[in-house]
Amino acid sequence: MIHIVSYKDEYKEYIKSLNYEWLEKYFAVEENDIKQLSNPQTEILDKGGKIFFALDGNTVVATASLLKVNDEEYELAKMAVTEKYKSAGIGKMLMDYCIAEAIKLNAKKLSLFSNTKLSAAIHVYKKYGFVEIPLPEDAHYIRSNIMMEKLL
Repeated sequence: MIHIVSYKDEYKEYIKSLNYEWLEKYFAVEENDIKQLSNPQTEILDKGGKIFFALDGNTVVATASLLKVNDEEYELAKMAVTEKYKSAGIGKMLMDYCIAEAIKLNAKKLSLFSNTKLSAAIHVYKKYGFVEIPLPEDAHYIRSNIMMEKLL
């Protein structure tokens, strides 16, 4: 049975390994990824963000984060599901959970950066009400060619 839990130190390495798994498959691990994924406490949590993990029993199979942009906006980021669990609905579970958590945090909107190469992910984001907005010149990631947001 899949359940979602908040960050614990014992899961620290999973945010890195799960994200590296998909980044290395589709793109490349960038400097900003290394910084955030190697130091989730200081780079995400201490800055007001949240990190969640999906577990199958005691096995961590997916992760997602909410990065605090400001008091009204969070960025949905660092979402990754291990290959063996793809198409099991875990990404949707994490999406539902992250949206609910953002609402609890009184966020007015969620934003995300992605790449149109990930057409299945873009399709899911659109189903959840995310709409494309202009990509800023200083996007966090070289791989990003699309930015989306959802008003809450």
